[in-house]
Amino acid sequence: MAEDKKVIKIDDVEYTENQLSDEAKICINHVQSLDQKISSARFNLTQLEVGRGAFMSALKTHLDKEAE
Repeated sequence: MAEDKKVIKIDDVEYTENQLSDEAKICINHVQSLDQKISSARFNLTQLEVGRGAFMSALKTHLDKEAE
């Protein structure tokens, strides 16, 4: 049975793992890791913004009640 080769596409050019140098493979691993971290940071930022909005809304509600 033929071994499945991992294909990596960069700038619309496909490369198999055996075509890449060790340095290129390291760079690819870093890029993939950074992509995951960027995605996670975006997710966390969304949570933080929604949480801030919720607390700001609660604060305004409390201030309105105090003003009455």
